[in-house]
Amino acid sequence: MEYKYAKNCNYEDFASGRVLYGIGGLSNFPVRLANEIYGRCLQYLNKKEDICLYDCCCGGAYSLTVLGFLNQRSISRIIASDIDNKMLETARLNLSLLSEDGMKRRIDELNLLYKRFNKESHREAIESAIRLLNMIQKEISVQVFRANALQGIEIDVKPDIIITDVPYGNLVDWQEGTGGVSRLLDSLAEICGKETVIAVSMNKDQKINTTSFRRLEKQNVGKRRFEIYKPA
Repeated sequence: MEYKYAKNCNYEDFASGRVLYGIGGLSNFPVRLANEIYGRCLQYLNKKEDICLYDCCCGGAYSLTVLGFLNQRSISRIIASDIDNKMLETARLNLSLLSEDGMKRRIDELNLLYKRFNKESHREAIESAIRLLNMIQKEISVQVFRANALQGIEIDVKPDIIITDVPYGNLVDWQEGTGGVSRLLDSLAEICGKETVIAVSMNKDQKINTTSFRRLEKQNVGKRRFEIYKPA
């Protein structure tokens, strides 16, 4: 796949568990790919700033947090929801890092770990956290709440961009042929504005069948595929 918007650079400061909080047993979405998808979504909007970004299956909000750091100029609000309360605990921690106060608390936490264990990994994490702190240009509004994305979502704004990586593996609700992801699009149609752009990442076995949206792009990347839509 040709990358048009995301630079091929060192993203090690965003490594899961370094500064950003990780969830054991779960792999995180690739940073460069997430940023490329955001850039592709942004190109379809007339507005290029004051963006409200939403992820309805946010997990630990790793991707949302990364996008918040890398797109300080355009993103002003981030909304995250998930059905799993434990995931949401991590999501709140990660998204708090987008504020100076939150990142300074994380630096204090890492300093305590370094003093206690004197590990090189903790020293490197402190250096990464300081670099991330220096990236913060403004306060991004953050909202985190619990919701089942397949059964209706209640938010007080029409998101400009929705980016989500849908569950897969042994989660039955998402393995019903075209049902799971298509049902997600039907649910999102209720909260979208006329200009909302949606990017859905999934494995190649999952299919989308929708009359509510028109597809703008489809790209295969390794074992995954992402598709970008706007309301029909």
